[in-house]
Amino acid sequence: MTDQPITYASAGVDVHAGDRAVELMKESVRRAQRPEVLGGLGGFAGMFDASALRGMRAPVLATSTDGVGTKVAIAQAMDVHDTIGQDLVGMVVDDIVVSGAEPLFMTDYIACGQVVPERIAAIVSGIARGCELAGVALVGGETAEHPGLLDPDEYDLAGAATGVVERDEVLGPQRVRSGDVVLALASSGLHSNGYSLVRRVVEAAGWGWEREVPELGRTLGEECLEPTRIYSLPLLSLIRALDGGVHALSHVTGGGLAANLARVLPAGATATIERCWQLPPVFTLVRELGRVPLADLEQTLNMGVGFVAVVDAELAGRATSLLTDAKIDTWQIGTVDLGDPQPGQPDHDDVTVVQGAKGVDGGTVRVVGAYT
Repeated sequence: MTDQPITYASAGVDVHAGDRAVELMKESVRRAQRPEVLGGLGGFAGMFDASALRGMRAPVLATSTDGVGTKVAIAQAMDVHDTIGQDLVGMVVDDIVVSGAEPLFMTDYIACGQVVPERIAAIVSGIARGCELAGVALVGGETAEHPGLLDPDEYDLAGAATGVVERDEVLGPQRVRSGDVVLALASSGLHSNGYSLVRRVVEAAGWGWEREVPELGRTLGEECLEPTRIYSLPLLSLIRALDGGVHALSHVTGGGLAANLARVLPAGATATIERCWQLPPVFTLVRELGRVPLADLEQTLNMGVGFVAVVDAELAGRATSLLTDAKIDTWQIGTVDLGDPQPGQPDHDDVTVVQGAKGVDGGTVRVVGAYT
């Protein structure tokens, strides 16, 4: 038997700090709401009034869950915690939009070594800001203190969201047609994928996150913590405006542009993509600093394209204008052919071929040319 009584606090869990964190985050959460939300912060479950779905013909629920990977290590190293939450929202809700669904509500989970109320509140403020940008309600969450499993300054976060779409309006391979145009929607930077590669490159170079990088116009850490762009509202507006003209969408996350586009193409289809855009400086920096092979770079990072849209060729110009008006740089990068499949192997040094990805027996994507 121990000589001294063991309390929860002496075991490393501070319940009062958790309560303080909840108080600090209340205002942020209050801003990330929708009229359908019932109840408030602190309930055992978040509640969302689903009666609005009764007006739909055949509502289909869509759900997604994700985290932000090792980008949290940079937030911790920089002691900047109010942007990483937006990354979480972007990674979750924009996967839902790929199906054409409108994200409705989201929950989050934060695990930490020690609850520092101000830090937790900063993280949640970023989540709430992301939910505002996405038109999503933040209906609940959990903060868990894990002493002994995580160091006091360590944390990780994850989230899940639910959306809805009419069954006959679901986007995907079944809508793609020969001659469709592939549009690229600019990313805001690295987003939330490939940070294990980025961190390894930075470590090998002996650089610090506080290093000023002239070609970036700011410190390396500030560039790497640039929040993930959230595309859901502009894309939902585009889907409505084109009234059937958007055939498929793809969120460019882990695996890169080619692999994620292949997932939303029908088997036998080939999309030929041209490297016709100028790489943002951060991608060139990672490539040159780490002498990273192009194939590795393209399979890991988004290369400046955060989303792709496969649209009716006759509506491609209008789609580009609408997205540009929404302050998302957009340009045409390729077309889709549902004819004879292209060869399964590259036929030239600057050609990359990807067929299917992540267990999906999808189409083929051929990436050609060189970045400008």
